[in-house]
Amino acid sequence: MNCLFNTVALIGKYKSPEISESLLTLAAFLRSQGLEVLIEESAAAAIVPHHYTAASFEAIGQRADLAVVLGGDGTLLNAARCLAEFDVPLVGVNQGRLGFMTDIARESMIESMTAILAGKFSREQRFLLNAEVLRHGECVSQALTLNDVVINKGDTGRLIELEVKVDNELIHILRADGLIIATPTGSTAYALSANGPILHPSVAGIAIVPLCPHALTNRPITVSDKGCITVTLIPPHDGRIHFDGQKRFECLAGDVVHVQKSGYAITLFHPPGYSYFAMLREKLHWSATPRH
Repeated sequence: MNCLFNTVALIGKYKSPEISESLLTLAAFLRSQGLEVLIEESAAAAIVPHHYTAASFEAIGQRADLAVVLGGDGTLLNAARCLAEFDVPLVGVNQGRLGFMTDIARESMIESMTAILAGKFSREQRFLLNAEVLRHGECVSQALTLNDVVINKGDTGRLIELEVKVDNELIHILRADGLIIATPTGSTAYALSANGPILHPSVAGIAIVPLCPHALTNRPITVSDKGCITVTLIPPHDGRIHFDGQKRFECLAGDVVHVQKSGYAITLFHPPGYSYFAMLREKLHWSATPRH
């Protein structure tokens, strides 16, 4: 079979034996097509026995022409951050619940992968954010995020106060439970439940979404992805920062958070027939028949 790829990596949901059957089925199919198959080492550890090469994310980045993620959007988020610097295209097979990015159904996995291997796919790029936390001018935490950076009140039961600027221009002093800074990819995640806007992936914008603001006039706003967003925790309030909901950092009053578009982007491959709006209609039940 003529295809565009020589080596394909498989990445499974972390410590999730239930995806082993799908992963091995896909691995056997890929090998039958004459492809070299790598399995990310933590997923490989959950499959005993197997006869495939276990590989770290770094090795996958250096060797793979394509990475297939089996799991939910959380699994794909982690893979995207780990592989961002290597520019390995990603394909998502949904083994989770909603699956806004893992758009291939498990039942059509082989059919969709057959089409993708033959070059029948659409390509989409998604940018990441780079976040830095500064304390007394020194960087104390840094992370890449594909979905969002969330600053919230942590374990305290009271509001926190945040100074929010874009390119050093004040937007507002926000008293709220917190703030979400989301990419277009992340606009259908936590930001959506906080009444933030849905941004089409082609939109060059970043959404700034207050969490339960004290003043109801504090509304979500979308700014250019070329700007730098600066959030300062106004004393005496400490807080907590979440990066894609998978990594967190305890921040102190006076800490400054800089968020801007990263130099890295990920590439998603979609099977034939993929439509972003059709995905929204399905996942958000926009066209569901009302129940009487």
